[in-house]
Amino acid sequence: MKILDLVSTTDARLSLALGDAIDNKTKPLGSLGRLEELARQIGLVQATTTPTILDPAILVFAGDHGVVAEGVSAYPQEVTWQMVENFLAGGAAINVFARQNACAIHVVDAGVNHAFGERAGLIDRKVAFGTRNFAVEPAMSGDECAGALERGFALMRDLPGNVVGFGEMGIGNTTAAAALMHKLTGAPAGQCVGAGTGLSPDGVLRKQSVIEAAVRKHAGVADPLDVLATFGGFEIAMMAGAMLEGARMRKLLLIDGFIVTSALLVAARLQPAILDYCVFAHCSSEHGHRLMLEHLHAKPLLHLNLRLGEGTGSALCLPLLHAAVNFLNQMATFSSAQVSERAD
Repeated sequence: MKILDLVSTTDARLSLALGDAIDNKTKPLGSLGRLEELARQIGLVQATTTPTILDPAILVFAGDHGVVAEGVSAYPQEVTWQMVENFLAGGAAINVFARQNACAIHVVDAGVNHAFGERAGLIDRKVAFGTRNFAVEPAMSGDECAGALERGFALMRDLPGNVVGFGEMGIGNTTAAAALMHKLTGAPAGQCVGAGTGLSPDGVLRKQSVIEAAVRKHAGVADPLDVLATFGGFEIAMMAGAMLEGARMRKLLLIDGFIVTSALLVAARLQPAILDYCVFAHCSSEHGHRLMLEHLHAKPLLHLNLRLGEGTGSALCLPLLHAAVNFLNQMATFSSAQVSERAD
């Protein structure tokens, strides 16, 4: 399976032009802080000094995980399909925050262990009815993993707009994400594993032991795609594919929490330039996310102690993206406003 090369957004001339445009606004140098960095990044991604936010959307990928058979979740597996129904009915947190920010939501069945049938608002890209238990065997075959990636590519090609956020739903997916983090970063499993949907301390230790045993069982797995197939989920693989294609199309990628970032870990191993296109929405309170972000040298916009997933952090950071492009496009310059500049 061929992963197309990504072009870095590095452009010294454009970066200088964006810097001049930002510095000439009627404000002290650097006084808009991270918004200035964000405006420059969006300009570089879109290859222009007048960037825009067009038709922002959030893709919420849902999938089930065979590893829940090991008792790694506080909730039963059927919660995955029940929450998909909640998304479709407009009653979840992501629906509320997306409506608030005029952002479209697209719910994707990547591999839920439930037959939804044809449903308005649901994009059926199901690879299988959940992954297998990676404590016993690889979660996916190579063909299944490749199929999930390719469906992610196609989804992104069909999506309008230039900004896309990522969200997920899947009971057991913090276990898959922690296993991917442990394997891809080399961080000890104890630093990767958290409470997920609310495990007790004993439950967290059980999750850690399941991951450690599985990594020992699959010790020979090293290639990023093989790691993804062995420990990942259909929703994680499909997200990784969508991210790669989105960056190739020069879309801005909004990276949500722990599980979404685990998909990016895989994508970044395949194409490191993808990080140029990523805005990290927040630092989750899920144990391990801060370390995962540090591994990627990422600077999250928000610190709100979120750990819900669904793409909620992606939706909440949208006003900051609008603010960044709006000040760049609409704010007066010293000359246009006839405001005196610094004497030095």
